[in-house]
Amino acid sequence: MTLVSAPAGFGKTTLLTDWLTTAPTNGHATAWLSLDRSDNDPALFWAYFIAALKAAAPGVGNGALALLPSTQSPTEAFVVTLLNDLAAVSIHVVVVLDDYHVIEDPDIRDAMAYLVEHLPPQIRLVIASRADPALPLARLRARGELVEIRAADLRFTLDETAAYLNDVMALELTSGDVAALEGRTEGWIAAIQLAALSMQGRDDVAGFIAGFAGDDRYIVDYLVGEVLQRQPEQVRSFLLRTSILSRLNGSLCDAVTGQDGGQAMLEALDRGNLFLVPLDDRRLWYRYHHLFADVLRARLLDEQHGRVHELHRRASDWYARNGDQSAAIGHAFDGEDFERGADLVELAAPAMRQTRQEATLRRWLEALPEELFRVRPVLAMALVGEHIVRGEIEGVEALLKGIELLLEAPATATERPGVPSTAMVVIDHEEFRRLPNQIAVHRAGQALLLGDVAGTMTHARRALELAAEDNHLGHGAAAGLLALAHWNQGDLDAAHGWYTNAIASLEHAGHLSDVLGLALADADVLITQGRLGDAMSTYRRGLKVAAGQAPLVLRGTADMHVGIGELLRERNDLDAALQHLVTSTDLGEHAGLPQNAYRSLVALARIRQAQGDPASAEDLLDEAERVYTGDFSPDVRPVAALRARVQLAQGKVGDALAWANQRQLSATDRLSYVHEFEHIILARALLAQNTTGRADGPRQEATQLLDRLLAAAKQGQRTGSVIDIMVLQALAYQARADVAAALARLEQALTLAEPEGYVRVFLDEGPAITTLLRAAAQQGPARDYARHLLASDRSTAPRTPVQRGLVDPLSERELHVLRLLRSDLSGPDIARELMVSLNTMRTHTKNIYAKLGVNNRRAAVSRAEELKL
Repeated sequence: MTLVSAPAGFGKTTLLTDWLTTAPTNGHATAWLSLDRSDNDPALFWAYFIAALKAAAPGVGNGALALLPSTQSPTEAFVVTLLNDLAAVSIHVVVVLDDYHVIEDPDIRDAMAYLVEHLPPQIRLVIASRADPALPLARLRARGELVEIRAADLRFTLDETAAYLNDVMALELTSGDVAALEGRTEGWIAAIQLAALSMQGRDDVAGFIAGFAGDDRYIVDYLVGEVLQRQPEQVRSFLLRTSILSRLNGSLCDAVTGQDGGQAMLEALDRGNLFLVPLDDRRLWYRYHHLFADVLRARLLDEQHGRVHELHRRASDWYARNGDQSAAIGHAFDGEDFERGADLVELAAPAMRQTRQEATLRRWLEALPEELFRVRPVLAMALVGEHIVRGEIEGVEALLKGIELLLEAPATATERPGVPSTAMVVIDHEEFRRLPNQIAVHRAGQALLLGDVAGTMTHARRALELAAEDNHLGHGAAAGLLALAHWNQGDLDAAHGWYTNAIASLEHAGHLSDVLGLALADADVLITQGRLGDAMSTYRRGLKVAAGQAPLVLRGTADMHVGIGELLRERNDLDAALQHLVTSTDLGEHAGLPQNAYRSLVALARIRQAQGDPASAEDLLDEAERVYTGDFSPDVRPVAALRARVQLAQGKVGDALAWANQRQLSATDRLSYVHEFEHIILARALLAQNTTGRADGPRQEATQLLDRLLAAAKQGQRTGSVIDIMVLQALAYQARADVAAALARLEQALTLAEPEGYVRVFLDEGPAITTLLRAAAQQGPARDYARHLLASDRSTAPRTPVQRGLVDPLSERELHVLRLLRSDLSGPDIARELMVSLNTMRTHTKNIYAKLGVNNRRAAVSRAEELKL
């Protein structure tokens, strides 16, 4: 990395452009990105970053670019994907980020810090900034990976000042005059340049220099005033009026100034060295030097304050006509034309929601005065949607009631502002017609967030009644909420029916990512019903929908692969299951819905458990709990409960019971579907509890709880739960030496499981179930399936190599990490291989180093070879 860090006006941009123009390329390509404060939106920043990369290395960043529509704040997985793309670049690329000091967004800063730490060797990052960026400069400096160019390097020396003033600007100053000016400016390039422009054509140069004094701001203000006063009125007017623009081109300048010839004027200013910086090789887009622009804007406010808003309005109009709604809205806000800004936001909102740019949309909405929402029902509904998406209900009901009052009022809607403030304003009439349906949909969502299932159903049914025949989106949203409500109640048949209805509507509406989201939820319902084959068909239909959008990777595609992996795991095809999880990861974070981050970790944890590695499974579940998001779905299989299940498999009964106490679970609780899985895990913990001195209390509690759970699951037709409960009951009977009852219950479970291919629900119980399966294989109606399960059981005791010489042996997971450390994989690659976060991988690495008594990767591998690990 190269850092060019100095205050404004020290020639950072000029230095870099000159270097890149004149230095030998040696096969290097250049990606240049000039930044401004509007680039603090993470999605915009990374879109521009990748676009700059593509100009240098076509095709690079495609994988990472696809992430942007699906995330407000690109995450570590996004940067890892980008790094993988960069690692595949076959040429050396110099990436220049100019004016990086304007970047203040913490998500961008964090992602950049990660990127800098892991850049492949063929990528050089060059940052120009007025202040040192929040990057790991100390570590880079210590490793010899940082070149620093600072103000002391950039200041003009006396000789350079003389060369510039006399050779370049042809001022013919005496050595005394040059020394005086250099001393007063302290080599500050911008001030020397401004002074040179001011001295052109002046007779009393010595007098000008003698009177030249003051602090930096004063110097700039004074000299710009001198420069502006010496420009023709046409040039001076152009400079002031276009100073409101962060980027300039000829057509835009014509629109703002109201005159022709903008491109010719820009070219003339460029030739005249009037602080204009070209932003592209064709010199179509420019920006003013920041110091120059700041002072121009200050002069504009002083001299033409009344025209500033009009200038911003013209800029907003130009950007709107040319398809840049973001810039159009920004200038409307800068010009305090909030009515126009509201118009533009209302029109842009549907597309922003479709591309999932919720962060930008929310920022726009929050910038608007509150009173505008009182007369603009469509805009108010957009704000409601942003609240509901984030799970925020405060203020939602007041907004909905305000919208209802507007719809009930006899006032006439108008398409344009400029009418009395009490009149309703509607710009997007298509969205306006959908408001009654949307009110009911969002009330249903609000009720669901409040845990009011009955209210959710009432409002969702009302939304169906209000949805026009062609409003497939409104119909699908209402049907999906009804499905969620029935799912929360445990009415799985009704939930499946409504999901089928919602999927058909949303597919008709073209909201295909939502189709995959509903398919994911519907498959969960089918799995609980014991319909593994139907769930597999649902996932595969989802993949077919996604394939129809190729080469676009539809969001939700990754979730379908994780779902298939889970089903294959249950059927004990662990290799195929793992391959689907790898495919999901390879597709990238952009291909996953909000739940996929945690669901994929849970799926991998269950595979690791099936492979006899419960410690790794527990690590993965810890990570899954950290990234959990429910996305409106009921949390019927909490990650903490799954972890308690894994802890029981390791004999950590106390940990599992502590979880149950923390959840305030009891064997005498009133049962509900939402907590059914937790109560099954509680029963497991009670059965495993050491009952010394307590007679058989916990086991009796567990038996009674299982009896009640079985009755409830049968009544709810939750066959998946029935099988799980029956297996536990069989083990409980076996523990009481009631072999006949144990075999009878096991045969019932086997009979239910065989048609759908259940395997792991039996084998995960370990040696205890093997004894019963062998007995069942000798006789009885399920003997063939019992033999099939015994033949499928390839589990072995976890392999623990002899680790001589280690006081604290490495765990199985740490041995796996150690093997990967011996490979050529980078840290992020190893984390990806393990399907864990980089922080989790680093924790394992630190533990390995500590146990081996080393402090780096190479030493760890060497020590492991010595110990024959």
